[in-house]
Amino acid sequence: MQIQHNISLKKYNTFSIAASAAAFAAFSTPGELAALLDQFKAQQILLLGGGSNVLLTGDVPGAVLKNEIRGIEKTGEDAEFVYIKCGGGENWHKLVMYCVAHQWAGVENLALIPGSTGAGPIQNIGAYGVELKDVFYELEAWHRGERRIVTFSGSDCDFGYRDSVFKRKYRGQFVILNVSFRLRRIPVYHTGYGAIREELEKSGVQDLSIAAIADAVCRIRSSKLPDPAEIGNAGSFFKNPAIPRAQYQELQAKFPGMAAYPQEDDTVKIAAGWMIEQCGWKGYREGDAGCHPKQALVLVNYGHATGAQVLQLARKISDSVMDKFGIRIEPEVNIV
Repeated sequence: MQIQHNISLKKYNTFSIAASAAAFAAFSTPGELAALLDQFKAQQILLLGGGSNVLLTGDVPGAVLKNEIRGIEKTGEDAEFVYIKCGGGENWHKLVMYCVAHQWAGVENLALIPGSTGAGPIQNIGAYGVELKDVFYELEAWHRGERRIVTFSGSDCDFGYRDSVFKRKYRGQFVILNVSFRLRRIPVYHTGYGAIREELEKSGVQDLSIAAIADAVCRIRSSKLPDPAEIGNAGSFFKNPAIPRAQYQELQAKFPGMAAYPQEDDTVKIAAGWMIEQCGWKGYREGDAGCHPKQALVLVNYGHATGAQVLQLARKISDSVMDKFGIRIEPEVNIV
């Protein structure tokens, strides 16, 4: 367990923001985490996983601790399900492909989402009609104040759309050590959302499988979303807002082409990317901060943008959507 000082965080965040940390260390066991938290308890501490859902708006004056708890193991099974546990520092896409290779179904629609497994429950990551909560079993997290491991069930996490108790009630109080999932032996396929069915048909898939769905999702994401290795970004920057059905009906009369998805709670989810594009931001660039030319929901760093410049652009975009549609779009990315 090595502690480094005055370290650039550029390679530790997918936005490639050139912020720095006064101290930096990685941990691979709960014991190492506890020791580091004790050592830096009087300082500001930022926990990082894959750095794929964070925008650094300045240097970190305290310590950055990176979760590198690894490992994937099967912990149980029954006639219908397989139960697996994954270290919080494990790469999420690696976990997905591991499950696909073992014919364990449920996470294939979540392929190629960047980041670490431990960050998944915080955000309740989701894509193409599936959310993490749909396959979640339990997790273990370190309580920073009480210095002990706490187990959370699905109901304890209070999952919502890109939301959980770890973003609200328990924000900053826990560090997720590992996450357990309940996966199906016999797949239940989700192909009705987005372009999955179209991609499967285009690829000539005759026999549907979780591998075919994962491959289709990877192709779709690769065609729409920029690779962070080539251009700094954190994927979708804004959440799709849900509004009352009556408000949607009023807007639909004014904007017949509005992209929207009815929800079970009598609200309608509006495509934030569509609204951003209607406001003229798609492909816009302000210095090295910009809105991606293929996907308006993605803000990018063309090389030397600061986090503050990206955030300033995000606020301008949000204000323009509010002015045009009367809807406030909120960041999905964590602003630090």
